[in-house]
Amino acid sequence: MLFSVIDSVALQLGPIQIHWYGLIIGSGIFLALYIALREVKRLGLNPDHYIDVVLVGVPVAVIFARIYYVAFQWDYYGQNPGEIFAIWQGGLAIHGALIGTILTGYIYVRMKKISFWNMGDIAAPSILLGQAIGRWGNFINQEAHGGPITEETQWIINILPNWIAEQMNIGGTYYHPTFLYESLWSIAGVLLIIFVLRYQTWIRRGEIFLSYLLWYSVGRFFIEGMRTDSLMITESLRTAQVISIVLILLSVFALWYRRKYGYADEKYGVE
Repeated sequence: MLFSVIDSVALQLGPIQIHWYGLIIGSGIFLALYIALREVKRLGLNPDHYIDVVLVGVPVAVIFARIYYVAFQWDYYGQNPGEIFAIWQGGLAIHGALIGTILTGYIYVRMKKISFWNMGDIAAPSILLGQAIGRWGNFINQEAHGGPITEETQWIINILPNWIAEQMNIGGTYYHPTFLYESLWSIAGVLLIIFVLRYQTWIRRGEIFLSYLLWYSVGRFFIEGMRTDSLMITESLRTAQVISIVLILLSVFALWYRRKYGYADEKYGVE
C-alpha cells in the first residue's frame, strides 16, 4: 500500500489552521501531567504544586525553547523576523524547554519552601515522556531527521511501518528517523524510572531526576551526531552534544557529591 506524506495541518476551520505539531505537543503535556499526578497521589503529596508548575511552566518552557532555537539560528531569523513566532513550523529546542522548566520549578519551590529535588524526581519521567511524544511533531514536519539511508542501513526502512518510512522519504531519498530513535530511547527511560528506580530502597531524593538527565543526555549525544539539522556553536561543534556532555558530567558529579557529603539522606518521595 502506498502512503502519502502526512499534511502538517490536522484541521482547517475557515482561516484557522490547527497543526499536528501543536496537537502532539499538547497531548504530550497532558499525558505527562496525568502520569505525574498518579505518582503524587500514590505518595500522598499535594497535587496542587504540580498543577501550578505546569500551568506556569509550560508557556515558559515553550518560550525558552523558541528563544533557544532562534538564538542559534539567528542568521536566518534575523533576515526573516516574521517567522520568529511561527512555532507551528517546528523549531522548539528541547534543551531550551528544559532550562525554562527547571527555572520555573526552582523559583516555585523557593516560594513555597518545598523540596526541588522531590518535585524533580516525580516530574522526571513525565518530562521524559513529554519529550518522547513531542518528537513525533518533528516526524510530521519531516525535521530532526538523520542523514540518507545507505545500502548498509536499508534494513531500517524495511522494518518500519510504511507510514513512518514514507514520511521519511523526502525528495525521493529515505532518511534516518532520528526522531524515532530518540523517542524510543526516552520511552525506555520512562519505563526504567517508573517500574525500576522508583521501587529501589537505595534510591534517594534527587537521584531519579539526576538519572533522568544522565539517561537522556547519553542518548541525545549519540543520536544528535546522526542529525543533519543540528544547531551549531561552531562549524564543528553541535550545541546539543556539548550540552549533553556538560549534563552528563554534572549529573555524575552531583550523584557522587550528594551521596558522599550527606545531601542524599532523604528517601525518594518523602516531602
